[in-house]
Amino acid sequence: MKRFLSCLRRRVCHVLGVSTLVAMSTLATRPVLAQTGTLVMASTTSTEQSGLFGHLMPAFRQATGIEVKVVALGTGQALDMGRRGDADVLFVHDQAAEEKFVADGFGVRRFPVMYNDFVLIGPSADPAGTRGKDILVALRKLATAQSPFVSRGDNSGTHAAELRYWKLAGVDNKGVGYKACGCGMGPALNIAASTQAYALTDRGTWLNFKNREGLSVLVEGDTRLFNQYGVIAVNPARHPHAKAALAQQFIDWVISPAGQSSIASYKVGGETLFFPNAKP
Repeated sequence: MKRFLSCLRRRVCHVLGVSTLVAMSTLATRPVLAQTGTLVMASTTSTEQSGLFGHLMPAFRQATGIEVKVVALGTGQALDMGRRGDADVLFVHDQAAEEKFVADGFGVRRFPVMYNDFVLIGPSADPAGTRGKDILVALRKLATAQSPFVSRGDNSGTHAAELRYWKLAGVDNKGVGYKACGCGMGPALNIAASTQAYALTDRGTWLNFKNREGLSVLVEGDTRLFNQYGVIAVNPARHPHAKAALAQQFIDWVISPAGQSSIASYKVGGETLFFPNAKP
């Protein structure tokens, strides 16, 4: 009997050993459906300071298991990170600069993701009389009145838009009140609040901004204030270490119905901050 049991154990162990090897072999050859890891994203301060990423990234992590490390900069600096290969994917809002980034071979392809708009904010009393719909008329009034104006001055998407509006308004001399802070949108709004100055901001950051100190939205609704966001994977042909597969997983998710729904569901005070418009 002992000899029989010993023989039986050896046979069972042998079968289990073979089964384990077969299972391991099957797992090794089975296709991987999703890659886990950490993705470096260079993005704008508006997507970060509006609170969108605090809402969006947990949903992406739950769907894919991928962690995202966000570096929030102005769009110009984010694009520079991509050119250096210091990021895997970009989430930015300066379409002309984004298209050039791709055309120069630094990005694979640009995908539209969402939009909101820019607004001109300033003292609620509006001493320069800018209140209305036309951003160009408002900027001319600010220049004539030599009103205090806080520019981000950081080569961001918002800064690029602001400079474009001044140019369209035909204003070369912005006045002694014009100051460039070289800072993100939140700090620029804090300076505007503390000095009762005017500033251009994206609506998302404004709606999430708490320190308003007598500031109000004065100019909105001009079609020129449209603010489009795009997403781009850094080109692995230019930077082989870029995590192209992970970047594409993020892009695929954020333009999918699930990602677009997550963007649309983000609200502050009942107001939607960003409107999804990815093209299928």
